[in-house]
Amino acid sequence: MSPETVGFVGTGIMGKPMAENVLEAGYDVVAYNRSSASTEDLADQGARAAPSAAVVGESADVVITVLPDTDAVESVLYDDGLIDALGSGQVYVDMSTIAPGATERFAADVDETGAAMLDAPISGGEGGAIDGTLSIMVGGDPEILGEVNDVLNAMGEIITHTGPSGAGQITKACNQIVVGCTHQAVAEALLLAHRAGADLEAVLDAISGGAASCWSLRERAPDVIRGNFEPGFFSSYQYKDLRIATHAGEKFGVPMPETQVAHEMYKTMEEMGHGQDDHAAVIQVIETMADDEARI
Repeated sequence: MSPETVGFVGTGIMGKPMAENVLEAGYDVVAYNRSSASTEDLADQGARAAPSAAVVGESADVVITVLPDTDAVESVLYDDGLIDALGSGQVYVDMSTIAPGATERFAADVDETGAAMLDAPISGGEGGAIDGTLSIMVGGDPEILGEVNDVLNAMGEIITHTGPSGAGQITKACNQIVVGCTHQAVAEALLLAHRAGADLEAVLDAISGGAASCWSLRERAPDVIRGNFEPGFFSSYQYKDLRIATHAGEKFGVPMPETQVAHEMYKTMEEMGHGQDDHAAVIQVIETMADDEARI
């Protein structure tokens, strides 16, 4: 199959720039979002705004969902009629981050329609979505992945098949464990450096070039020490993803002491009213505990 029309359901902070990159790659794009502003903007760029998720399913060779959570994907599939619109020859790619068990159930139901499903959650934040440099973790049939690989290449730099249905979601849970725990560690390090009177920018330069070098230090910490918590990825989403990870840990009997701590910190972010801040803004929890701020 050589897909010509790609449908998007969910064109928010991540989905909209992803759809723009697919449009720029030369595909016809049809899009639906419950809030119409983003699809109207896409229509101005040459896409077609659809009145419902079902119409997207009826119109596209490849249908992509980029939605906040498991409940949203389930609602779009069953309540909004997307699954009923799918049929033989179509590929449904869920690029949301949701529960692996639910993904397996959705894939089985999609298979009954004659379509095929891939779970393909993403990492890289809003910047990666805009630049088309996302990391895409794919579960499902590798032959189906081969059919839509060019579409995914329009949105990401690293596309990795990680196993059968649900494996993409497990991989994303692993990713979010590392991201959440790393943000927490960076927050503690920055507050220690501040309390001890060290130059925060110099500390970042020093440790970013050594064994501690990581994405959190390079891409988020420079904003954190300036109090810039504009979201590239919401803290509330990080909390949701860590809930998925801890549930998976319980299912498979994996001890997760560090993940549980990070989970509690992001829960506190939500309770403090900071869920719409960037996930690196977890430093605010540590700062509240210390009654101090690590800022330049």
